[in-house]
Amino acid sequence: MRNTHETETGSGTDTGTGGGIAVAGSVPVRFDTKVAVLLRDDLESWQRLNVTAFLVSGLGTAVPEVIGEPYEDADSTAYLPMLRQPVLVFEGAKETVSAAHARALSRSLATAVFTADLFGTGNDRDNRAAVRAVGRDALDLVGLAVYGPRNAVDKVLKGARMHP
Repeated sequence: MRNTHETETGSGTDTGTGGGIAVAGSVPVRFDTKVAVLLRDDLESWQRLNVTAFLVSGLGTAVPEVIGEPYEDADSTAYLPMLRQPVLVFEGAKETVSAAHARALSRSLATAVFTADLFGTGNDRDNRAAVRAVGRDALDLVGLAVYGPRNAVDKVLKGARMHP
């Protein structure tokens, strides 16, 4: 079942740059929306993974249409649903992340943030308090996730590059 954020494309298999993978006999799905994570380029490997996981987790709760249907294997073992479309991961300098943050907010896109302060906290309550203690323009952003129309997300990510 398609929702209002999906459109069909021609036949073939998508390359993973924004659409779905064709399953035997089906038409791949090309999404009108984009899920993107932008990470600061000076993070350690473990930090990049941690920040990406935290950021993407926020989208499913605030934007339920990004979540697909539950999974099930051939033995009828049930698995949790996941995001319904690819997550594109980008990186950029601190200034690039700050500029993207401002553009995402000015376009009213669904946005999740991760600040450097969150590396020193150990729970959700303290994470929220750390973000709340700092004004929007003074946040020490190390990453953000953005969801919205493809063209708007592309404009938000101006100056960022695909994560290697």
